[in-house]
Order: sequence, then C-alpha cells, then structure tokens
Amino acid sequence: MSLKKDINFIGMRNSAFAVSALLMIFAAISLISGIKWGIDFTGGTVAQLKFEKPADISALRKIFSEYKPVIQEYPGAKTFILKFSQSDEMENLSAAIVEKLKEAYPDNKAEIERFEMVGPVVGDFLKNAAAYAFGGALLGIILYVALRFKGSMWGIAAVAAIIHDVLITFGILVAFGTSVDLIVVTSLLFIAGYSVNDTIVIYDRIRENLRKAQRQETSAIFNSSITQTLSRTLITSLTTVMVVVCLLVFGGEIIHNFAQSLLIGIVVGTYSSVFIASPIVYLKLKK
Repeated sequence: MSLKKDINFIGMRNSAFAVSALLMIFAAISLISGIKWGIDFTGGTVAQLKFEKPADISALRKIFSEYKPVIQEYPGAKTFILKFSQSDEMENLSAAIVEKLKEAYPDNKAEIERFEMVGPVVGDFLKNAAAYAFGGALLGIILYVALRFKGSMWGIAAVAAIIHDVLITFGILVAFGTSVDLIVVTSLLFIAGYSVNDTIVIYDRIRENLRKAQRQETSAIFNSSITQTLSRTLITSLTTVMVVVCLLVFGGEIIHNFAQSLLIGIVVGTYSSVFIASPIVYLKLKK
C-alpha cells in the first residue's frame, strides 16, 4: 500500500505537541496522586500450593477474596502461587491459608510447598534496579542512534519519544489502578524498544531522502519520508496489536497487566514515532 500524495505530518506538529503535552500532564497528575505498587516493590507474602487433584483458579480467588491476592497457576502441575500484599493483620496468614483450604477442599489435600516473606528492603532494591535498567537503556539508545546517524540530535529525539511513550503509558496504567510489579516494568522496557525500532525505520528513510533530494524543502522531505514508511508502520503496529489483544482477552489475570501495558504503549509509540521523534529532528535541521 502506497499513498500518492504526501501527508503534511510536519504541518501538524504543533497540534501533536499540544496533544502530547496534555497527555503528559494527565500522566504526571496520575503519578503524583499515587502509584499502586505490587508486592515486588512494597513487600508481602508468597505462598506456593500443591494440590493432589486439579483445582480451579477462580474458586481460589473466591476463597481468598478478602485478601485480594494475585494468583498464578502452573497448568497441569496442580500448583498455584499466591501473592499477598503486606499487612499487619496477616501475621497468622499461614494458619489461615491451611484452615481455608481444609474447609473448601475436604477431598483434595493441599500442601504449602513454599511460604516466604518479601520485605520492603528487597522492594527498595528492585525499585533501584528497575530505575538503573531503564536509565541504562535510554543512555544506550542515545549512543547507538547518535553513532548510527552521526548526530546527537537524532538520539535525543528518539529518547524524548521513548520518555513520552513510557510516561504516558505508565500514567494511564496508574489512572486505571493497575498494580505496578516487575511484569509491568518489563512491559515498559519492551515499549521503549518497540518505539525506538519504529523510529529508526523512519529515520533511515529521512536520512536517505535528505541525501537524494537536497534541493527540496526540509519539511517536504520529512513529510515524504514519513508517508513512505507509513504503511509499514501501520501494518506492523496493527499485527502486533492483534496479538496483544488476544493475550489481553485469553491470557488470564497473570499477564493481563502486561498485555494492557503493551496495548497502550504500542498505540502511543506508533503515534510518537510519527508526530514527536521526527518533528523534533526537523526543528533542529531547519535552523
């Protein structure tokens, strides 16, 4: 699929910047209002249960509904992992788990194979590790893009788009009340990689057209380059979204937050590659 007429993406940059500014303000307000951290960061209790016979995960959620745990199932293994948030009222949690299981499953013996606490000290360590991982990834992207395109502006613009994508995605997740754990952090790093990959494809075409058509106006070259790569961008994003939607609908509770984060991030990342990263480079080259 190719478009006969170039779309004036550069001419729409001010409107796009305004939309992004509003979304980032919304995201910042959501983050300031408070993040719902998961037990990976706040601390809590992890219990691994092994049943003699198959058990239903939805029934387990009802049994322990007062504690609102995150439950992970190992299909075929009759094993479940329950993650409880930290609470002063849960000192006798192990005994409570045994009692509830005996009452709910009199004919299906359940054994607690593992029962351990995740302290807030570990949570602080994981927060720092996640921050270092994200910071290191951004620095690496700046260096890679700067070396590849022989100019720091390309790398800075790409990272600005990544920060834009991650901040907006994170803010929307927090606004939805999503519990932020290591799986969500992993999805944000994935979004960063996905976004920069799409951006580099557009950058390659812009650089190629800048070499071929030096007498054209810079805005025309940028519009032509983005239009030429638009079909590839949309097809890639739509096929990825289809897979993520399947994960969101059929993947279950364990990967729900991961899939939800990817869905938001892919949409925002596709938008930023066209309307944020490329216009920033254009503003620099136009001077």
